[in-house]
Amino acid sequence: MATTIIDGKAISKQIRQELKQKTDTFQNETGTVPGLAFILVGENPASQVYVKMKGKACKEVGFYSVTKELPSDISQQELIKLIDAFNNDPKIHGILTQLPLPDHIDEAAVIESIDPKKDVDGFHPINVGKLLIGLDTFRPCTPAGIQELLIRSDIDPAGKHVVVVGRSNIVGKPIGNILIQKQKWANAVVTFCHTGAKDISYFTRQADILIAAVGRANVITADMVKKGVVVIDVGVNRVDAPSSEKGYKLVGDVDFESVKEVADAITPVPGGVGPMTIAMLLANTLQAAQEQVPVSE
Repeated sequence: MATTIIDGKAISKQIRQELKQKTDTFQNETGTVPGLAFILVGENPASQVYVKMKGKACKEVGFYSVTKELPSDISQQELIKLIDAFNNDPKIHGILTQLPLPDHIDEAAVIESIDPKKDVDGFHPINVGKLLIGLDTFRPCTPAGIQELLIRSDIDPAGKHVVVVGRSNIVGKPIGNILIQKQKWANAVVTFCHTGAKDISYFTRQADILIAAVGRANVITADMVKKGVVVIDVGVNRVDAPSSEKGYKLVGDVDFESVKEVADAITPVPGGVGPMTIAMLLANTLQAAQEQVPVSE
């Protein structure tokens, strides 16, 4: 049986089309356009590209967006002052501060300064706490995108052993917490493994669904997974490719060519999880607008 390639580009396009329709309806009912503020500190090329892509996606679904580009030497106090202005701006329903921030700025303090009702990244401690105990809240965009990939690919994690390789606050911890909830399209048995394990492959070979969020190119190989596994590859790593026009190519944390020979389903890199992150950011922003500007009875 051929391996299913889970097409995140196609699924995210479908989600954006749905969001465009929902946004049009919301605007007709409330007279309000969902608004998203991007804050970019410094000149990190990757962050600049991400913010540009997110702004383009906002325009596509009918959102209002504003981008504030700040110098890398801005003080933490000045940054939080700007966030506070957006907290109090009724045109802005979601705030995204692009990470990472310069070393002299305390990321935790910046995240905590965002109004939890506008925390469309899902990183505020209040929203993280709600996620952990199973309350409705903003879910971090990449983990939410992973769950949506499973849903739309009809891969039900209920009762399955999900192994998450990685323990970041952005992907690893929240996706495990999402999939362990006693809810539909979750209810999985979840194992976290990481660099503290003497032999990661001991855990990865047990996975029915393997989620790789390590940040190291091709670290998961075919001998580390069992036949029939579903593989979700979150990693985006740049490796040298002299034959390529750019001189490099993007690969995941999973050795795609070898693992796809034993997997039932697998996400490619690029074109798998990546497009879903932006789609779920848009979904969170529409949710924030709907909660802040409810439709009149």
